[in-house]
Amino acid sequence: MSSPWGKITTPEPTNLQKIMSEELAKDLQVKEDQKYASYIQSLTNPTDKNDAIDDLPELVDDDSDAIIARMLQKQFDEEYDDMLKRTEDKVNGTSKVSVSFSNYRRTPQSLDFDSDSEEYECEDIMDRRDWDRFDAMNRQLQAIPPCGYTMKDGKMVTKHDITLNSRKNACKFMSFPPEFHTGDGAGFDLQLSNKVFNSLKLHSKIEQNRRHRLHDRKEDHATADFGIDQTTRLLLYKMINKQLLERVNGIISIGKEAVILHAETDPSYPDGPLPRECVIKIFKTTLAEFKQREKYIRDDHRFKDKIGKQRIRRTIHIWAEKEMHNLMRLKKAGIPCPEVITLKRHVLVMSFIGENNCPAPKLKDAILDSADYIIAYDQVVDGMKALYTGANLIHADLSEYNILWHNDQCYFIDVSQSTEPSHNDAFHFLMRDCENVTNFFNRKDVPNMRTARELFIDITGCDFNDRIALEALRNTFKMKPHLVGKPGMEPHESFEATWAKMKEGEIPLATADVANDLENVNIVDAVPA
Repeated sequence: MSSPWGKITTPEPTNLQKIMSEELAKDLQVKEDQKYASYIQSLTNPTDKNDAIDDLPELVDDDSDAIIARMLQKQFDEEYDDMLKRTEDKVNGTSKVSVSFSNYRRTPQSLDFDSDSEEYECEDIMDRRDWDRFDAMNRQLQAIPPCGYTMKDGKMVTKHDITLNSRKNACKFMSFPPEFHTGDGAGFDLQLSNKVFNSLKLHSKIEQNRRHRLHDRKEDHATADFGIDQTTRLLLYKMINKQLLERVNGIISIGKEAVILHAETDPSYPDGPLPRECVIKIFKTTLAEFKQREKYIRDDHRFKDKIGKQRIRRTIHIWAEKEMHNLMRLKKAGIPCPEVITLKRHVLVMSFIGENNCPAPKLKDAILDSADYIIAYDQVVDGMKALYTGANLIHADLSEYNILWHNDQCYFIDVSQSTEPSHNDAFHFLMRDCENVTNFFNRKDVPNMRTARELFIDITGCDFNDRIALEALRNTFKMKPHLVGKPGMEPHESFEATWAKMKEGEIPLATADVANDLENVNIVDAVPA
């Protein structure tokens, strides 16, 4: 083909065998690999950024889009890192606390294959002299001799040095409880002044006490709900080990102040035969109503010396001991009641009222006919008389809820609040018991019943108003404690002696005006006319 512009040279004919040669293809591939390898090496480890950019057109072809994109991205990363460095310098300024943006850099400042980092990574931990900075610090503190000071660079350094004390406080700070988040203080020179350290120490103690209170509150919550806490379980376990109990079966009832469990005694108990079935009364160690119950034990001469500024748990032990003594009095007076087996702190073991694991019903729940209610009423009245005269006690909480009906017999239970007649409020408690008993049997239509006031007179032998007025009169002339035992000072007489003198006319009976005066000074409650 001819051209008017010039003569076109005819291309040399190519040998097809040469084109298809594998050796030629391998040779071309090796050259391409070497070209791109040299370029990649210049990007990753450049000796001179400008030289690498200038030599780029000579190494690569302009048609390689991937290489051009990498080059532009590299330039962009460098510009971004430079801008980040200028921003970091501007923010920090001359401040002692510096902010680092190294985590936001596009290219790391030091590569993993640098010689410095390789030397750091290859460092063996066992070759270190100190495990951390605190070990070196302790060695510095121990270097001070017993005289209390040392000379360093011509200056005296005492054991009261501010820097040493601050570092010493930092060492103590790292030994705080695990729940106190101290962080890693060994990574830098941590120094804490005495004021800061004392504040942190106080805060740590407060938080630790708060956690203990929360833990105790959870344990007390379990005690308040079921009465079975860790201490109670341990007491039951000891009773089983001593062959007192064979097994604990289950819960009979849960009350406001105690939990009643059914158990079986061990036939091989070495100290003597025991009833086959028994009852375990566990007093709740977190009795929320104890402040209202304290009036029953406050004036009891048997336990008033034991009540003081004690913990609630210790006070509940006294409450359980009081019920044990009251039950023993009832049993001695011949009043039907549970028999005491043993007492361990707040766990009272008694005989079981019932049979075949079935507890006797309360008088409130018992199904009786009219004749049985008449028998029950007579037994309750006789029991109240025997309780007052024979056991010298007043139940103070007698009602259909605290009387069991078993084998045509009434049993008195729950006598922990029972008081002696010498208690300041004893006759108020007795009058309340009479009202509770009278109201219950009135609802059951028991014939020929006494009123509450007549029942009170039948038990005590005098009217309620006379009893209250005479008790107030006796308290008025009660001898002061510092005069007891002095010559010429006779102790106050008993209630019965004062009552006898009043009948003989030696002591005038308190009139309505006297009762009103006593009521005004809060000695007695209002008495109905």
